[in-house]
Amino acid sequence: MTLRLGDTAPDFEQDSSIGKLKFHEWAGDSWVVLFSHPADFTPVCTTELGLTAKLKPEFDKRNVKAIALSVDPAEKHAAWISDIEQTQDTVVGFPIIADEDRSVSSLYDMIHPNASTTATVRTLFVIDPAKKVRLSLTYPMSTGRNFDEVLRVIDALQLTDGYTVATPGNWKDGDDVIIPLTVQDPEVLKQKYPKGFTAARPYLRVTPQPNK
Repeated sequence: MTLRLGDTAPDFEQDSSIGKLKFHEWAGDSWVVLFSHPADFTPVCTTELGLTAKLKPEFDKRNVKAIALSVDPAEKHAAWISDIEQTQDTVVGFPIIADEDRSVSSLYDMIHPNASTTATVRTLFVIDPAKKVRLSLTYPMSTGRNFDEVLRVIDALQLTDGYTVATPGNWKDGDDVIIPLTVQDPEVLKQKYPKGFTAARPYLRVTPQPNK
């Protein structure tokens, strides 16, 4: 199946590096970053998992849980985690799904036959506490992911969920934001954007980030 933005992330029960895992139950009320890897003991994946482990304090601040997936068995994951921790100087504090039967990979459309008929491409999903898919990114097997961008998008999603704003290109937390075209009433503008705004054009109105 192809997952689109706004779809409910499919639930599943699968073995993992921390034992049998029921996805929705494990996710609870947190945001989730679910990301796939072609195989264990591969160099690019090792660096990505090390980066994710080091980002745990940043994920925690945002109420985000990370969970990885590889098509190798859980016993192999355990040995790989040891390698990751030694070579990347970190502690892997999140589970790795053991998708030997590729059921989760198929459920989330992580295997692209024209790239590989057996291994997953580098797909990443951001899933909100309502279990809705909010972001999907797919990288080729040879290209490591940019986790600064993952954090940036989570910041933007959480901001725009809480306030009636949109974020401009290259936005980072603390930058000015955009007032959507759906807000036109002058009284509503005063109420929602007490810091005021500037308008380069009637459709392009910029206001300071409301929660800063």
